[in-house]
This record gives sequence, C-alpha cells and structure tokens, in this order.
Amino acid sequence: MALATYSDLKTTIANYLARSDLTSQIPDFITLAENRLRRELRIRQMLKVVTASTTGNDATLSLPSDFLELRDLHIDSNPDQALEYYNPNIFFRNAMTKVLGVPKKYTILASELQFAPIPDGVYTMEMLYYAAPVYLSDANPSNAFLANCPDALIYASLGEAEPYLMNDERLATWAALYQRAIDSLTAADDRGEYSAVPLTMTLARR
Repeated sequence: MALATYSDLKTTIANYLARSDLTSQIPDFITLAENRLRRELRIRQMLKVVTASTTGNDATLSLPSDFLELRDLHIDSNPDQALEYYNPNIFFRNAMTKVLGVPKKYTILASELQFAPIPDGVYTMEMLYYAAPVYLSDANPSNAFLANCPDALIYASLGEAEPYLMNDERLATWAALYQRAIDSLTAADDRGEYSAVPLTMTLARR
C-alpha cells in the first residue's frame, strides 16, 4: 500500500470504506482529519524557527499565520535573552505593561504576542513553535502529517467518514486505532528527543 502522495491517501481511504462513489467527499474527510491533527498532535517534525522584529512603542507582534503552539521565545542577542510567559490575567496585573524598555515578559492574545515592558526600539525575537502543515491537496501532495503519521491521518479521515455514511458502529474502531497511533507517535517523539540526553532538572516558567 503506497502512501506517498495525496492521491495515494484518497485511494486508500476509498479502499478502506469499500466505496468508489466518494470522490467529492473524501477530500473533506481528509481536511477534517488534518484539523483534528493540528489540534491534537505535537511532534518535532512540526517545529519551526522564525525571527521577527518588534517596533518601538508597540507592545504587540503578530504570530505566524501557521502558528499552533509556542515552544520557546527569546530576544536574539548576545547573549540571548529569554522572555517569561504570563497568562493574560496575570500579565496585565503583574507585568510592566505601561512602561517602555527591553521586553522581559509576554502573553498571547488571539493572534498576537504582547510584551512588557513595551519595546523601546527594534528587538529581534526568535520563536520556536509548532507550525500547522499546509493542507494536503492536488497542488500540495504531501505534508508533515502524511510523511510522518499516515496511519493517524487515515484513521482520523475514516472517523470523519463514518457519520457521513451513517455507519456509526465503526466509529469506535477508528477512534481506538487513531488514539493508538497518536499515543505511539507521542511516545516515539519523546524518546527521540530525550533518549540520548542525560536527565537534569531545570526550574522554568512558561
């Protein structure tokens, strides 16, 4: 069973469902499955590093359009300067949101980062974050989900298909197989990231 491309994936899903009349619907099932994976899966193949510059007297900086979840944020300088995360209600109570200076703290509001103190000039922020893979399509035949977790993508797609087909008795099967795939992916990712690193304890606040 080849699963290298979007076309392969659509064929496989049709075969699992034993249906040849879902050409228009299967792309929707796949898109819904990708939405679910965007919400529920975090593996290192989804990590991305970008830099962006602040503007003086502007406390905000737009997040990347493919942003899912932040892993690290610091000012790119020598040495790098880490920023401390506060949740929004604590940020506005305890952070220095009314003064100018070098940003020390941040929070996330909608699609923006907000800094305190308010940047007093241009600072280059380096961001490590989980990025949403571009949706699969005929023009984009592969992405991180298809390349690294085709099983989870298939089972999630099949789970989206069954309610449409009014075949609810299969939902539990696909849900169990999907969850097994997610659990094994997460465990493998943890082993791949930490297995060769001696364990140390570092106190940090997000």
